[in-house]
Amino acid sequence: QVHFVESGGGLVQPGGSVTLSCEASGFVFSGYSIAWYRQVSGKERELVAIISNGIEVSDYADSVKGRFNISRDNVKRTVFLEMNDLKPEDTGVYVCNAGTYVGRRPEFDWGQGTQVTVSS
Repeated sequence: QVHFVESGGGLVQPGGSVTLSCEASGFVFSGYSIAWYRQVSGKERELVAIISNGIEVSDYADSVKGRFNISRDNVKRTVFLEMNDLKPEDTGVYVCNAGTYVGRRPEFDWGQGTQVTVSS
């Protein structure tokens, strides 16, 4: 059974930084691209960052380019999202999922996510 466990969120002041972790199990981790998504009540889930398997190419939503960095550790089956210069609009529940880099469609059920709140 596939599981995603997201952690590392919290309350952060504008301009601050936080690093999220996504630990995955139940599938061949190294064979999938992994993406982070942001969920905000009343809005469509938004892909924030994605990292491919194999040659680790990454891509980001325009709103976070230059501020966020995604990385992965295939041995630990974990993907990280380093979030810098945080803005109030970065607030949301962050979840991760696996799929293909080109298709970018999540293939598994979602985990609980981790809440990031950017506020002074």
